[in-house]
Amino acid sequence: MKKVIGTSLIALTAVALTACGGSDESQGSNGSPTKLVISTWGFSEDFFREEVYAPFEEEHNVEIVLDVGNNAERLNKIRQGTSNVDLVYLSDYYAQQAVNDDLFEEIDRSNIPNIEEIYEMAQAPLGEEYGPAYTIGQFGIAYNADEVAGEISSWADLWDTSLARSLTIPSITSTTGPMFLDAASKVAGEDTFNEDAAFAQVQDLSGNVVKEYSQTSDFINMFAQGEIVGGPVMEMYVNDLKEAVPSAVFVSPEEGGYAVMNTVNIVKGSENKELAEQFINYQLSHDIQETTAKAKIDSPVNTSVELTEEEAEGITYGQDLVDSLNQLDMEFVNDESAKWIERWNQEIAN
Repeated sequence: MKKVIGTSLIALTAVALTACGGSDESQGSNGSPTKLVISTWGFSEDFFREEVYAPFEEEHNVEIVLDVGNNAERLNKIRQGTSNVDLVYLSDYYAQQAVNDDLFEEIDRSNIPNIEEIYEMAQAPLGEEYGPAYTIGQFGIAYNADEVAGEISSWADLWDTSLARSLTIPSITSTTGPMFLDAASKVAGEDTFNEDAAFAQVQDLSGNVVKEYSQTSDFINMFAQGEIVGGPVMEMYVNDLKEAVPSAVFVSPEEGGYAVMNTVNIVKGSENKELAEQFINYQLSHDIQETTAKAKIDSPVNTSVELTEEEAEGITYGQDLVDSLNQLDMEFVNDESAKWIERWNQEIAN
């Protein structure tokens, strides 16, 4: 697998899902359910409550409570000590910030045996002491095949003059902004990340860009309204794009897409650490991974999950595809992000 600029910066919206729940030893003194507070993004909440949380609640006598929001909001609540979260779901970019701020408990991997059943890339994206990635998505390119002459098959194709004033690109402050900056360095012909080359290459793209997007909903709205014909985006949203524009297609660029990893970790000070580890193990199990994959909600990381071609459409699936993804060094990205944001605002932002 290719290592690129830095950890995958997934600047996406943060969500907190919390729950304090317990196995027999953690239940309340009258046998009442233990609360397990989970910080999460909140999408597909009805599905998760029925298909994922409810079975775990029943088996462990747990009440799962959700704290919902985007990555940044939820992480800040944990920093400020204004939440009682046990488990937190964050993109690897934000999760690395939490590691830097010493906000996570170190996990006991012997309590999470299903870690051995997932892709190697997903097992320890932040180091062995911390939680795994429970899903790996792909950052690539989506476009309206009815509105583009020919095919888009590479990152370099986005610079074609036939796409003048018809694209959007992610903001540098978004999860995928640093990934696109790395892709621009590749288009410039650099084998390893070159900041100056990357920024110059993005500047050269300005004639093709209508506007930047900081939330994927903005991409979808512009795409549906015909303001753009495409741009770089995460594969997990391809079904939404197809619903709006049936001729939408997603491609893994020939230079490689980028791994977008969402992690699950235990918040420092949680009184339900062992129960939280049981939940992580449950999240990584074949059955839950298969259920969420077939619902086209999360791409599976458990390698025992087998999907048909139809079931795999629109999600990131298969060892070969995962191995082909570029992976940013998250620690490097976090170290450089403030400088990149300042430079982007001076040289690129429109």
